[in-house]
Amino acid sequence: MTSPAPVSSRLSPLWVRSRGVLLAVLLIVVAGITLAALQQGDESGELDPSSYDPRGSRAVAALLAHDGIRVQLVDSLAALRERAGPDTTLLVTVPDRLTGEQQAALRSTASEAGARLVLVAPGPSSLTGLAPGTEARPPAERSTVAPACTFPAAQRAGDADMGGLRYSTGVSGAERCYPSDGLPSLLRLPALAPATEGTPGSPETVLLGASDILHNDRLDEHGNASLALQLLGSRPHLLWYLPSSSDASAAPEEPRGFLELVPAGWRWATLQLCLAAVLAVIWRGRRMGPVVSEDLPVVVRASETTEGRARLYHRADARDQAAALVRRASRARLAELTGAAAADADAPEVLLPALTALLESRAPDRDPASLLFGPAPTDDAGLVRLADQLDALEREVRTS
Repeated sequence: MTSPAPVSSRLSPLWVRSRGVLLAVLLIVVAGITLAALQQGDESGELDPSSYDPRGSRAVAALLAHDGIRVQLVDSLAALRERAGPDTTLLVTVPDRLTGEQQAALRSTASEAGARLVLVAPGPSSLTGLAPGTEARPPAERSTVAPACTFPAAQRAGDADMGGLRYSTGVSGAERCYPSDGLPSLLRLPALAPATEGTPGSPETVLLGASDILHNDRLDEHGNASLALQLLGSRPHLLWYLPSSSDASAAPEEPRGFLELVPAGWRWATLQLCLAAVLAVIWRGRRMGPVVSEDLPVVVRASETTEGRARLYHRADARDQAAALVRRASRARLAELTGAAAADADAPEVLLPALTALLESRAPDRDPASLLFGPAPTDDAGLVRLADQLDALEREVRTS
């Protein structure tokens, strides 16, 4: 009884076939982690009033303080509620990070306090709660744009670096500034009283489609500084709100599933990878038609051909096919030695009686049936042993 092949020998072909795919997956994961880390590093100081980075906002905060505006940085909605008042401007740097509950609380706080609300690049997810009746349109290229409106702050500032998201609204009395293809990238919505008792009103709200005018490296260009100071310094107190995940009020309304936590870009990338994998499987498994024999362009020695085919069988773990070929060749030679017809070489009822008659005197205990028509060996050692036993059988028949 033969021992089973070691686990390492069975896993080796599988590793050889799959290592390319595993390496590609590993490279994709490493690239994704690297890009995420670089992106996080680039945005770490953006719109932070204490950051001196090019995309930070230390310069505009210093100018506001020089003009007597009290600038306070807050990182929680609770702190913003405590300090908001009629003399306050509320600046929200990343409104899309706010949950639905946070948006409702922020809008209610600004409306009740009579504060001005300035939102930087709000998208569809935040406009629903913070500026009802307003929609975000596809972004425009950021460039120097003229105000083209009657809003005093924009008229005094003149040309500024605007663009980014654009907005459309049906709110009456809205002021639309710095348009691109007819849609403004700065929109001022007037304060509105509650429509009915018990419903929240709307504070004066300013939507900025891009944050360029607040960056350190763009503040001294065109009318950027004038526009930023007028939007944020119209009241003596500025609350600079940087939404963060550490805010206790940032808990979602209901638990989200795994797929909802995965960014949309990664979902699309996974779908594309799956499609590529299916196409690769189809490509590798295609049928090219029946095998056609043709003359070799060079002469190859029989031993090299035999060795090459043997290595192909070994790589594919095709011991059953290799054993069938060896047995078929042995049966053909034995049929010739016993005088049986070549067509009867694969017929055990013809070949075996002739072999038994020849071997009765020399090897009465040998069982040619198991050698010539038995099951395939289960390992390489059994295949080698079968070939040796078939050679011994042929020698005995020749000498009988």
